Amino acid sequence: MSAAGTQRYYHQPVLVRQALEALVVRPGGWYIDATLGEGGHASLILDASVPEGRLLGIDADPEALETAGRRLEAMRPGAALLVHGNLSHIGAIARDHGFAPVDGVLMDLGLSSLQLEGEERGFSFQRDQPLDMRFDDTSGATAAELVNTLAEEDLANLIYRYGEERRSRAIARAIVGRRPLRTTGDLNQAIWEAVGHARGRIHPSTRTYQALRIAVNQELDNLQQGLEGALEVLKPGGRLVVISYHSLEDRLVKECLRQESFGEPPRLRLVQKRVIRPTRDEVERNRRSRSARLRVVERL
Repeated sequence: MSAAGTQRYYHQPVLVRQALEALVVRPGGWYIDATLGEGGHASLILDASVPEGRLLGIDADPEALETAGRRLEAMRPGAALLVHGNLSHIGAIARDHGFAPVDGVLMDLGLSSLQLEGEERGFSFQRDQPLDMRFDDTSGATAAELVNTLAEEDLANLIYRYGEERRSRAIARAIVGRRPLRTTGDLNQAIWEAVGHARGRIHPSTRTYQALRIAVNQELDNLQQGLEGALEVLKPGGRLVVISYHSLEDRLVKECLRQESFGEPPRLRLVQKRVIRPTRDEVERNRRSRSARLRVVERL
C-alpha cells in the first residue's frame, strides 16, 4: 500500500514537501528517521527512494514503533529497519546495525497524534489522564513523580527553564499545595488556581506541560547528543534536517548547526540560512504545524 493511501489513517506529518526537498531523497539512498513516530515522513522517504532505498527508523516510544512497523512493512517489505531507542544514540545504533554512512538524517521533534490522544500518556491537558508523559513507558521517572517529590523552588525553576513560564513560582506553589497530584486533571486545577482559566492565544497549561515533558524525557540533552551523533553517520554531501516546535529546541539546533558550520575546520554547510516555516495553507489544514521550524545543513 502506498504512503498516499495510508496517510489519512495516521498522524499528519508537517513540512513534508520541504523536508523531502531538503533531504534530497534519491533512488537507492540510505536515510535515518531518528524520531520515527508513526512513520509519516519515513513512508514518504521510502516512496521517494525506490527501488533500492533503505531506511533506519529510531523511536523511544514502543507503541509508535509498532504502529510504524506495520505501516512501512506493508509499503515495502524489508526496506525499513526499526530500532527501539533514543535519538541521542543515533551514532551507536547506526553503527551497530551496519547502517552508516547515510545520505540523510531527519529529526522531527514534535509529538504524534498517538501520543497526544493516547489514553494513558498524560501529554495533553485536554483529557483527564495519568500524569506520565514518558515517551518510553518502560523506564524513567514520570511527571507525577516530579510534581509530587520536587521541592517547590526546584519545581518552579524547572517550569521556568523548560517552559519559559513567567508565572512558574505561583504554579509551583499551587502544585505543592495540592499534592498528591495523580492525573492531568489534578495538574490543570493547580495551574488554574495559580493563573486562572484559559484566556488569550496560549492555554495556561501549555508551558507547564511542555516543561514537565522536556524534563521527564531529558529532551534537550538527548537532542544535543543526537545532533552530534547525526554528524558522525552522515556521508559527505549528506543532509541533516531538523524540525523543531518551540524556542528552546530551535535555539539549541540553530546554535549547534552554526557552530559546526563556522568552526575551524567547518563540518557543515548551511543549506538555508533562514528557518523554513509551514505555508499558510498547511497551517489551515493542520493547526499542529503552526509552530514548526525546519533547518537543513549539508555534511562537508
